[in-house]
Amino acid sequence: NNMSNNSSSIFTSPSSTRLVTIIAQVDHGKTTLADNLIASNGIISERLAGTVRYLDSLEEEQRRGITMRTSAIALQHHYADPKNKQQNKDKFVVHLLDSPGHMDFSSE
Repeated sequence: NNMSNNSSSIFTSPSSTRLVTIIAQVDHGKTTLADNLIASNGIISERLAGTVRYLDSLEEEQRRGITMRTSAIALQHHYADPKNKQQNKDKFVVHLLDSPGHMDFSSE
């Protein structure tokens, strides 16, 4: 089956997958950090990082300037060991979660 050969290349192995959750109090820069990480992948411009609030997709979040619901995005990260310049860069998928800073997380 040709389809099964192609589909396996789009999935990342668990050893190359990381989950990063940003948790902090209100107005401590969670969304600004998320925007900067997203900009590092070229999804938004570095100039707009911290102001576009990319993961705040609800109209009310944009209007009020606060994160109201946890949002996620998958980013690419290429890691090169600084001690081994000859080594190829390891490729990772980072699942980034930006969380609100004002609620109980038991429902998420």
